[in-house]
Amino acid sequence: MPPSKLDSLYRRMLITRFFEKGWGKPENLRRVFQFRKIISSRETCYKLVPRDYPVEITKKKKYSDSTLIEGNFMTPLELHLPGVVPEAAQKAYFQLLIPNKWINEEHKPVCIHLAGTGDHFFWRRRNLIAKPLLKDANIGSIILENPFYGLRKPVDQIRSNLHNVSDIFVMGGCLILECLVLLHWCERNGFGPLGITGLSMGGHMASLAATNWPKPLVLVPCLSWSTASAVFTTGVMSQSINWDMLETQYYSDGQFRERLSKMVTIIDDAFAAGQKFIQNFNQSLHELKEDIDDTRKKQCDTVGNNYDTQCHSADKDNSIFLMKSLENKAVSSSNMSLPLKDMLGKNIGNSSELSTCQAESIEDSSALTKLMQYILPSSAQDKTKKIDITKTNWWEREALQFMRGVMDECTHLKNFSVPHDTSLIIAVCARDDAYVPREGCSSLEDIWPGAEVRYLDAGHVSAYVLHQKLFRSCIIEAFERAKKVYGNAKYDDLKAAIK
Repeated sequence: MPPSKLDSLYRRMLITRFFEKGWGKPENLRRVFQFRKIISSRETCYKLVPRDYPVEITKKKKYSDSTLIEGNFMTPLELHLPGVVPEAAQKAYFQLLIPNKWINEEHKPVCIHLAGTGDHFFWRRRNLIAKPLLKDANIGSIILENPFYGLRKPVDQIRSNLHNVSDIFVMGGCLILECLVLLHWCERNGFGPLGITGLSMGGHMASLAATNWPKPLVLVPCLSWSTASAVFTTGVMSQSINWDMLETQYYSDGQFRERLSKMVTIIDDAFAAGQKFIQNFNQSLHELKEDIDDTRKKQCDTVGNNYDTQCHSADKDNSIFLMKSLENKAVSSSNMSLPLKDMLGKNIGNSSELSTCQAESIEDSSALTKLMQYILPSSAQDKTKKIDITKTNWWEREALQFMRGVMDECTHLKNFSVPHDTSLIIAVCARDDAYVPREGCSSLEDIWPGAEVRYLDAGHVSAYVLHQKLFRSCIIEAFERAKKVYGNAKYDDLKAAIK
């Protein structure tokens, strides 16, 4: 299905601009990359937050059917990476909504809700998700304020416009450790089973946070996927980024190219992804070649021997196999599958006129460029235009590749531990999501065997607006699974009551 046009239109209507101040301090990025290796391992991350981490309850208000509790605590990330978290974001704020009477005193389910992009304060999640969950399924909710949002927004930040690329990683590091604090706090107060959920960015943050809890945990990420790299490089969000400024900063400070770029790794390589994509059409390609050969042969037989030379010339120029010069120059045939050679050859040799105009450029272009010209819906498909295969292609711009690398390094789920029990995971995705592209990214099923992924026939925006009830039903279903599998588990470790 094509990406949602509504997603693209909605993104154009917004004036939000991201990363206006650049990548962030190189030293902060270096510290974040190093710390990622610690918090991505459940064994090491879990030890960063003690079970009795202090949480302050500041307000408690009782209603006819529920009790709303407010509290705060110092984010553990500031303790482990001093100076990285802005002062305004160092204190974490949350609300807890629980029923006045639990249906089963031995079963007190509580779910942590993380915010999506632009979801400031608590009211939206409280009214759209938390209250219906309490009414329909007797499930309590913890609504955690994101760093850089609402009560934790720096004074000089406008709306949700994160100033630096590093801010998104600081946000993620804060939420991972803060969820550990809240999960420990829930256990101390006798709540359980426990879970985490979120929409869009909140869904991905929930996935990251769930990887470091060493016990069964319900996880329902909605409208997210395996990495944030595609969101900021190929999704509609990429239109809100000043790439020229990021590229200028990247080249002007040698630390980005000489030190930081060596600390990150692109997980889903575009070339490998293209190979995998093309291999799926192996049989179809050979059948297509046979049809083309048969058609040309019939045409030559019909016209006569006077055009034999032209036919042979056309066969040579329009072959779907890689041209000899490129086969020897660009890539080794032994390192490529036959279908890949077929595709690349077809792409660059499809028109004799194009071959003549672009001969020198084609010789010098990389195999990656030829592959991307085939896969992407670009001018490569328009035979009336010359193919631009210079370094201005976005997939070859070094700054964008660095963005892919840093995003994969800090957000790709392959870099994190697998959740304790993947059978308690229900992910909900939109088939036509233009905000969170899935093409070329590792699938959740491959990374987390046993997890269930459900798809909506909708885009990102329409799914958010129209399918809140479905998101809630998936949360309820996942908690029912936890109850069925771990119904006899004891969640109230210390039997402590909220005072």
